[in-house]
Amino acid sequence: MIKILVNDGIHPDGKLLMEEANYHVDDTKIPQEALLQKLPEYDAIIVRSATKVRKELIDQCPNLKVIARGGVGMDNIDVEYARSKGIKVINTPKASSQAVAELVVGHFFTLSRFLHRANRDMATKGATEFKALKKQYAGGVQLRGKTVGIIGFGRIGQEVARLALGLGMRVLASDLYDNTVNIDLSTPGAPEVAFSVRLTTVPLSRVLSESDYITIHVPSSDKPVIGAEEIQKLKDGVFLVNTSRGGTIDEAVLLEALESGKVAGAALDVFVNEPTPNVDLLNHPKISVSPHIGASTLEAQRNIGLELADAFIDFFGEDN
Repeated sequence: MIKILVNDGIHPDGKLLMEEANYHVDDTKIPQEALLQKLPEYDAIIVRSATKVRKELIDQCPNLKVIARGGVGMDNIDVEYARSKGIKVINTPKASSQAVAELVVGHFFTLSRFLHRANRDMATKGATEFKALKKQYAGGVQLRGKTVGIIGFGRIGQEVARLALGLGMRVLASDLYDNTVNIDLSTPGAPEVAFSVRLTTVPLSRVLSESDYITIHVPSSDKPVIGAEEIQKLKDGVFLVNTSRGGTIDEAVLLEALESGKVAGAALDVFVNEPTPNVDLLNHPKISVSPHIGASTLEAQRNIGLELADAFIDFFGEDN
């Protein structure tokens, strides 16, 4: 019987699908330090972002055939080394694109209308300083007609573009590779409303200098995508959103840019040193924060579970 360790959780529908294929699915959390002793008992492991599957762990698991990441990024897995050992490494890039994109746009609205600050202040001052708060937060801006810059034009970036176009925003996208994409703007369940917009990527320099909002959707790299040099190229008063990887925006440089006013506001769903982010970021009045929940919707989690189950059944077949 195929034995699969689900170490960071999976949606019940995904687990059921694998169990119906006669796999033994163990979703009991094993602490990272105990994996060296326990993982050799399994044929496969499914992780999210918490569990790390590094070279030293892989070397101790000769029976390991599949490493699966429920989500997009695989920074916590030594992917190339695993593949060099004949282990299949998979992720679920399609399942959570909509969820992440909607969070990005949610942060656009939050920053534009000071919702992150107003919500806190209304709880403590709303009953006594209502008029003052109304005046304080009356200077928001609207998204329609603004330019959104998308750095990284894969599935999530394209989904952000679809939502932004629906809001009447101008879209500038950049990618490591030149790319022309048809963005589908049809409405699910309404076939009479079906059309698409053709977008071609532009140089990063244009995204940096022309965008009112910038969102980042790239794999991890050795240096920030937006550091001190890039900050200087930004349009004054830009809003930045990072739902990709902690450190994609240099956090120290970001704080300086917020203080100077170069950056009007920022939204962070990911941080350096998770799960203990810099408290200066968490408490900054110009930063909207969320606790790494980009893919954490009911729909996305179900999609991830089902996509993983399908991938395992394709690989192993049904265990009869």
